Amino acid sequence: MLYRGNASNLERILALSLAALVLFVIAQSFPILEMEVDGIRVQTTLIGALVALWTQGMRIVAAMVFCSTLLFPLVEIVALLYLLFPMRAGVLPPAFNQVLRVTQFVRPWGMIEVFVLGILVTIVKMVTLAQVIPEAALFAFAAVTLILAVVLMFDLRTLWDVADQIRARGALAVPRDMPAMRGARAMRLSTAARAGLANCHVCGDLQELSRPGVQAHCSRCGIALHLRIPASVERTWAFLIAAAILYVPANLLPIMHTTSIAGSQDNTIMSGIVYFWVSGAWPLAFVVFVASVLVPMLKLIALLILVVSAQCRSSWRPLERAKLYRLVERIGRWSMLDIFVVTLTVALVNFGPLASITAGPGALAFGSVVILTMVASMQFDPRLVWDDVEISEELHD
Repeated sequence: MLYRGNASNLERILALSLAALVLFVIAQSFPILEMEVDGIRVQTTLIGALVALWTQGMRIVAAMVFCSTLLFPLVEIVALLYLLFPMRAGVLPPAFNQVLRVTQFVRPWGMIEVFVLGILVTIVKMVTLAQVIPEAALFAFAAVTLILAVVLMFDLRTLWDVADQIRARGALAVPRDMPAMRGARAMRLSTAARAGLANCHVCGDLQELSRPGVQAHCSRCGIALHLRIPASVERTWAFLIAAAILYVPANLLPIMHTTSIAGSQDNTIMSGIVYFWVSGAWPLAFVVFVASVLVPMLKLIALLILVVSAQCRSSWRPLERAKLYRLVERIGRWSMLDIFVVTLTVALVNFGPLASITAGPGALAFGSVVILTMVASMQFDPRLVWDDVEISEELHD
């Protein structure tokens, strides 16, 4: 998929963004879940769960959850409203370029849908220990997830095209179409890089580079232009190695520590999966195993294949490697599932001397693995997969 969206969708996206903001405020204002044990009731909001993590000293984990479930989704919603209200009237808002660039930056990091799945996993996990009562915020989060799923289908590059038309005092119309390449051979050989053109990675505009050695900037959004992401392979290696090192303690160290009148117990990711399995919740055990064990491991292996093949300038199976990269991008966020489960569990299981749960060092290591692998995939430039393929085919011809 090269491009999706047109200017006629602006009013629909504006309405959905406004609805998402209202539901998002409701989701933050009311409890998510309530637990009752022997007449003792404990309920938590998302902010209450973050405070519980913060007071236990897990401040980095609390910051991860805060950014992915509250800050970044809210920034995207508010930014879209700020941009769309005046644009639908044919006016560009102040600081349009900067606000849209921020919106594009935070979009991959919002993980409301993963958080909702984490709530469901927490309910199944806690229902055998106490009475679990869903509260208003759970339904609000579910509604926000559905609305944001539609909003995320809107290609933000459409707004850059609409802004061009507003600046030219034109009508809000379907964005301009790029001229089609003529023939398969032209598509294979006439690449932008060989023509001295660079595609802006922020607004998507194709522009001519200046003379060699002189830094060019996009005339539309002002960002620096590069044929390829600078030091892409080196940066990917750095984040990949860091993630691989932390993957070991993430699976060996306890992710939660349980204290009760019967004693204390440390729980790792695998022990949680075993608990779901022996309790009969096999589908849930499978979901947690895939999201928390299998996906991080496969991401590390996939990124290793991509970065090694790019560094070796390999032309081996480029289409499969491109699909592999897109798969890594899409599944990366779902590994945060266990971190969200820990966040809610820590806040809910707080019955004083009867029972309490605190986050363990494994949560910090595991959260770091998720973030590092996501950053590694963002630093890798997938166009490197095709550069040497085109060169080798041209030499063969």
